Amino acid sequence: MGVVTKRSSMTFFSDPASHYSHRVRIVLAEKGVTVDIVDVDPDNPPGELADLNPYNALPTLVDRDLVLYEPNIMMEYLDERFPHPPLLPVYPVARANSRLMIHRIQKDWCRLVDQILAQPTGKASEAARKELKESLFAAGPLFAEMPFFLSEEFTIVDCCIAPILWRLPALGIDMNDKQAKPLLKYMDSIFAREGFKASLSDLEEDIRS
Repeated sequence: MGVVTKRSSMTFFSDPASHYSHRVRIVLAEKGVTVDIVDVDPDNPPGELADLNPYNALPTLVDRDLVLYEPNIMMEYLDERFPHPPLLPVYPVARANSRLMIHRIQKDWCRLVDQILAQPTGKASEAARKELKESLFAAGPLFAEMPFFLSEEFTIVDCCIAPILWRLPALGIDMNDKQAKPLLKYMDSIFAREGFKASLSDLEEDIRS
């Protein structure tokens, strides 16, 4: 008699190289969610993705009849659907601040990461590299204030920052500078988490192997 494997009701179509897919995988891992993760080549997506997502984009999260295709909405949905451990603060002011911080990460850091990855060589990417490094170093004191980013607990904001910091070697940004000390301490702490380690795709593991 064959072994019956329990299929998850949730499927996550993930780009194994994308920091946007990675942030959602961190939430899934931190929550211990049973999910089928489907690694997708963004240049050759499966036909079913276009049927599910009008933008035929990654990442895409399917939970029974619900289809989500914006990573930050996915993260908040998962936090509400699986309340433990909570990744967003309980109080409205703190929640708003977390959302604002995610917006700032998007505007200040993700924009530069995407620019570097889209065109790794050339003057524009060199300028983006320099701006990202300076911006991260300038935020160093914020990383030093509390165990996690502006928080006593691991939050959804850390889920957005960690994939960027993990990719620094691939982005051509070195941390050989005394200004990097608080960042390096934060990175060591985050990268050691079981949830973070479980979230890594094979491609992501290779970045720091």
